[in-house]
Amino acid sequence: MNKPPRSEVILLFDGVCNLCHGAVRFIIPRDPAGQIRFASLQSETARHLLAGHSFLADELRTVVLIDGDRLYTRSDAILRVGRKLNGWWPLLSSLGLMIPRPVRDCVYNWIARNRYRWFGRKEQCLLPTPEIRKRFVE
Repeated sequence: MNKPPRSEVILLFDGVCNLCHGAVRFIIPRDPAGQIRFASLQSETARHLLAGHSFLADELRTVVLIDGDRLYTRSDAILRVGRKLNGWWPLLSSLGLMIPRPVRDCVYNWIARNRYRWFGRKEQCLLPTPEIRKRFVE
């Protein structure tokens, strides 16, 4: 695992959430160029990256996308990730971004509030396989 350059795209996800683990596993094959890297919100890397954007990791209960100097949360983060994937995902994500943010975030927050109940949680963060380990930052 390597330190991220400032221009990289990094997705910070809840490392104990099964839904979030599934999202990471969904993203990786649809991003064969490996432009999106990952780190758990519970990691020191996330704390450092978020502090650079004036956020405290303990205050965030959302997925975070850091794209260069920009930081996106909630539905903005998810839809901006979709714009970087192969297939129809960029088009679908662009259409999703046309929906007003308050509506999108209302749906996002409802799913986020129920994610552990619906999908469960792990006792520890995702341990990447050797093949995808280089996609994770430390």
